[in-house]
Amino acid sequence: MRVIIVDDERLALQSMKKHLHELGSFDIVGIFQDPQEVLDWMQRDRVDVAFLDIEMPEMSGMVLAERLMEIHPSIEIVFVTAYSHYAIDAFEINALDYLMKPVQRVRLEKTMRRLRERSEAEVEVKKLGSQAMLGCLLNLHYRTAAQEIQTFGWRTTKAQELFAFLLHHRGHTVHKETILEWMWPEFEIEKSTAHLYTTIYQIRRVIKQMGLDIQVKYKDEGYCFERGSLLIDVDVWEQGIRSAPPVSPETLEQQHDLLDLYRGDYLSDHRYIWAESERERLRMMWFVHAKQVIDCHMQLEQYTEAVQLLQQLQERYPYVEDSYFGMMKIHAMHGNLGEVKRQYERLTLTLQQELGVEPSEAIHAWYTERM
Repeated sequence: MRVIIVDDERLALQSMKKHLHELGSFDIVGIFQDPQEVLDWMQRDRVDVAFLDIEMPEMSGMVLAERLMEIHPSIEIVFVTAYSHYAIDAFEINALDYLMKPVQRVRLEKTMRRLRERSEAEVEVKKLGSQAMLGCLLNLHYRTAAQEIQTFGWRTTKAQELFAFLLHHRGHTVHKETILEWMWPEFEIEKSTAHLYTTIYQIRRVIKQMGLDIQVKYKDEGYCFERGSLLIDVDVWEQGIRSAPPVSPETLEQQHDLLDLYRGDYLSDHRYIWAESERERLRMMWFVHAKQVIDCHMQLEQYTEAVQLLQQLQERYPYVEDSYFGMMKIHAMHGNLGEVKRQYERLTLTLQQELGVEPSEAIHAWYTERM
């Protein structure tokens, strides 16, 4: 993959260059401190991936990303930032990922895997209903080509968790010590190793019994999950989101299909701590996409459809003000001040009880002016 790195700090450029060289798989074709120089260079050359700093004085990384995508719509953007509050903005621009400074090697490896999976996953969402698929949304399950949901016959909860853990790191060898630290931290090395071997045997047996195109291979002092031709629902869903046309009145049906395919948060029924980061990343993608669809319905004055999605936002994200405020504005337009009051009070109570804060000043001022 042909890569450029853009950062106004020279040391940050050198650090990222060093990381990417060590990981391999990248051909670094440009290193820039001046965003305008990048735009000029991109007019005459092709790039697959751009690593962009967000905080730059001449032109922000967000603006630069939009300009780059105008030149090359297929370019993948990875933001690098010292500030986590840019996450929503990054996903709204349809960035592949965002990395927190200082960039850690392990975290960059995850970005690399996403890039590799993206290049391999040319699966259209319309194929979802006709192919067998391994499911991670909501819980771990298997969906046959006939769309029958099957559960795995795990003998122990550790066998299920280790299978999910290796699936989470699919295509990447997880060192044996890492597995032991996550799965059996309370045992001595000899006992935990025995548990590992027994559990791997159980996993391989279940895979064979179900006839799945999956292999759990031992290599380089660790284990690697290889999925063969089997699709994975989170990969298909994310590919669908990223390859979908922009939200517009003409594409609303397709956008709703994508939102509906997100049947629940990533492995949320199992509450694995190691899955939390990926769970939050996918939740954020769904949230941003749902907001865009809601905005389109609002512009078309399709308030019933907008309210239905806003209700879903409230259920999934009870501490985010946007859904309450959106409902308040719709009810205010229809003169239903009682419902406006109920939504505001519900928001206030939720924020006070769970976070110990009040609604934002903007929402409070809007509410006070009308009530």
